[in-house]
Amino acid sequence: MMSDDRSALQGSDTWSALTNAPLASVPNPKSKTENLKSPVGVAAIGCGYWGPNVIRNLAELPGFRLRAICDLSRERLEAIGRRYPAAWATTRYEELLGDPEIEAVYVATPVSTHYPLVRAALRSGKHVLVEKPLATSVEQGEELCELASSAGRTLMVGHTFVYSPPVRKVKELLDTDVLGQVFYIDIARVNLGLFQKDVSVLWDLAPHDLSILLYWLGCAPLDVSARGRSFVKDGLDDVAFLTLQFPNEVLAQLHVSWLAPSKLRRTTIVGSKRMVVYDDVEAVEKVKVFDRGVDRVPESFGEFQLTYRSGDVVSPKIENTEPLYLQCSHFLECIRTGCRPLTAGPDGVEIIRILAAAQRSMNNGGAIEPVQPRRRSC
Repeated sequence: MMSDDRSALQGSDTWSALTNAPLASVPNPKSKTENLKSPVGVAAIGCGYWGPNVIRNLAELPGFRLRAICDLSRERLEAIGRRYPAAWATTRYEELLGDPEIEAVYVATPVSTHYPLVRAALRSGKHVLVEKPLATSVEQGEELCELASSAGRTLMVGHTFVYSPPVRKVKELLDTDVLGQVFYIDIARVNLGLFQKDVSVLWDLAPHDLSILLYWLGCAPLDVSARGRSFVKDGLDDVAFLTLQFPNEVLAQLHVSWLAPSKLRRTTIVGSKRMVVYDDVEAVEKVKVFDRGVDRVPESFGEFQLTYRSGDVVSPKIENTEPLYLQCSHFLECIRTGCRPLTAGPDGVEIIRILAAAQRSMNNGGAIEPVQPRRRSC
């Protein structure tokens, strides 16, 4: 990058507008439609670790009316019920599906139960927001998508990070060519726990970053190589390393683990013009743009020398809206308008395709496995 490019990064109107731009493609949480239509009755199935967070947003979002909560644990039901006394509680999800005033359901249960619960809800005529991953196989996911389509109902997958303001800010940087050509992306999502009972760390944590990668790059990987190990619980890997090859020679490395000394959610994107670090653990400056890199400068005919560039570091302004609120608002907008969710059922199936290929690779000692996605080109 030339010196005039660095000054443009510091002070141009384009850069200023970019760092202060509103989130693109995310419906306004205060949409006028909320004042024009009666509230949508919604029920929550699953009140465990993540459930209360989404239930809180569903209850607080104008346009939704939290009618019921469901969980197998009466203790959890009582705890949530005290917070939301207007919602009736049950341990039987069938009772929710039979209530005509419940138009939509949110599912946050163990992954192995997603398919039967979502299938039953769609067959009952409900709109569905289900936590990731959508199902445990491509076949199950495709069946759910077909069922939602034939029933004319919204099927949305809770890939929450796609609605995160920092993630969307990075998308803006990529789309406006601030970074130039993307060379590679390195991601680490590790912590001490939470160990799941029915899925490995691959199926638990990797969907977050796979959804982010597909959102940023606009395409699915060509192939994947993966290795993992189970150190704590037999049969369920608690650490995994994935290498993904995308079109345009973009390489991505992903490290997920339940067995690490500290929490780390850090992504580095290296481009031909600039580099970005997205650190979700940071309290304030979650995204930093580095005007750093290596340039090839002609030295003589057919020969080049490398020059190292180290310029300014810019942290763009990012909105502080909770991603779950934006996700639930988007779910409401899709129900009311019939628009396609940003993280629709087919997008959830595409994530499962990659996970399945990574699982095959892990079972085959890290062999490169092709991914046959719904969308290929970047």
